[in-house]
Amino acid sequence: MVWSKIAGGTGAFSSQMKSSHPADALTWWYLPYDQLNLELLPNLDSVGIVLIESEKQAKRRPYHKQKLCYILSNMRHFATEIASKGIPIVYVMTNEQYDEPLRALVQEFGPINMHRAAERELRSTLAELIKDESIIEHPHPGWLTPQHWFTETVGNEPPFRMDRFYRRVRKEKGWLMEGDSPVGGKFSHDADNRQPWRGEHQLPKAPAYTTDDIDDEVIEFVNHRFAEHPGDARLDHLPTSYDDHRQALDFLSDILTLFGPYEDAMTKESRGLFHSRLASSVNIHRVLPQEVIDVVVEANVPLNSQEGYLRQMIWREYVHHVHEVTDGFHSLDIESTVPPNRTAGWPMEQDMDKTGHPNHLKQTKSLPMAYWGQTSGMDCLDWAVESVMDEAWTHHIPRLMVLSNLAQLMDIEPRQLTDWFHASFVDAFDWVVEPNVLGMGTFALGDAMMTKPYVSGSPYIKKMGDFCSSCEFHPAKTCPISPLYWAYFERHKDAFAGNHRLAMTLRTLSKRSEEKKKLDRETFENVTRTLSQGKSLASQTRL
Repeated sequence: MVWSKIAGGTGAFSSQMKSSHPADALTWWYLPYDQLNLELLPNLDSVGIVLIESEKQAKRRPYHKQKLCYILSNMRHFATEIASKGIPIVYVMTNEQYDEPLRALVQEFGPINMHRAAERELRSTLAELIKDESIIEHPHPGWLTPQHWFTETVGNEPPFRMDRFYRRVRKEKGWLMEGDSPVGGKFSHDADNRQPWRGEHQLPKAPAYTTDDIDDEVIEFVNHRFAEHPGDARLDHLPTSYDDHRQALDFLSDILTLFGPYEDAMTKESRGLFHSRLASSVNIHRVLPQEVIDVVVEANVPLNSQEGYLRQMIWREYVHHVHEVTDGFHSLDIESTVPPNRTAGWPMEQDMDKTGHPNHLKQTKSLPMAYWGQTSGMDCLDWAVESVMDEAWTHHIPRLMVLSNLAQLMDIEPRQLTDWFHASFVDAFDWVVEPNVLGMGTFALGDAMMTKPYVSGSPYIKKMGDFCSSCEFHPAKTCPISPLYWAYFERHKDAFAGNHRLAMTLRTLSKRSEEKKKLDRETFENVTRTLSQGKSLASQTRL
């Protein structure tokens, strides 16, 4: 094992670190990469902090270089912020997993405290240390809701549905409530939040941040140690310092008024529209969830925007609870397959995984390189992928209704798509990405989380986006997405038999002529074959 405590070096970061010793604090706390906030700790007067960078974890997946830069720079900035307050800190860099240096530190420092890890992966890595009480585990104070609210309203077993949990949280917390009744007379304002973008308002500029010497040092480090990873290493669009994250939170107030009406809209004029881009800050706790809630419920903005954003924050709690009570879906009895490639098609050598992963519809095709930036010829897909490759981010509708939708229509193996999201998005961690992709973005969990799959043909994408006007394909005549949609339901109609939410779709399918079904099938075969070969669909005369 190679690991070292960072202190007293000559670099922009190491020069700000000083040596710490066991006697410098009464209790020592290990704060993982996603618990970077001192307000999570019980008593700052007597604590010391342990932070660990793990190269082995960073190479576990083909993580986007910007995601690696973001986590590492935030950890290092947080460390300097701790040091500036005079709090003892031990900062470790290792080429092993987190458990190895922690095991060694326990020998020197005694038992180390830790809040329960949000990620199942980290809990598994540290399980033995927690079992033998080398690490003393405490409840994670960063969540807004206790698990018993979830189990009492939703249950311990599927099907899991959000509505009752959502209402329970609103009532318990009093958010946008007047006594036991919701402000405005109804809990959901979804019907008001589905407007397409037609250029009615001035679009906000996405936040930009001034990089410092620590950022630059991290960028150089990532380019050197993780050169084989996808994306460009940059941090000018991502917050890393304390002040950056205050700026990120301020942006929420700037966009909240129009968030609601356009939260489902997509446009090539703006990757983010009126989305706050705060998930990355909240998921590593540089901004606390309660801070976000406070801004939203106290804002003087239309109720549909308040409720729409509040719903996003409660959904975050909901998927966390789903992931916890199912042990990351490992306790569910669901059709599964062993994924052929855990790198999601990116050319990196990874350890083989022979475990089964949820795959209700038995979809087995490999993720095409179009998801890593090769041109597909479908403007909506190419735009969404370009956004991810350029910024390690896009908002929730391109994620759901373009990236996930098209992968599902092409029968892409769900774990490969999940791995791609996990590696590519700066805000993705297992507890949030797995429920969102396996449970919602695909139908890999069956009806455990959703009553039906979230799939659509070209009409939805045409209505909610503006890609069709610049695409080679005509949305009604030559676009492959609607034929892919009908071919999907034809292939999987037996799995959906008896699903009342799909009764109309299946009736329409049954009336579809055999000639159209044949063309649908040919389109599916052509699209999947062409993209699997790394070729573009553009300029093909017939699909």
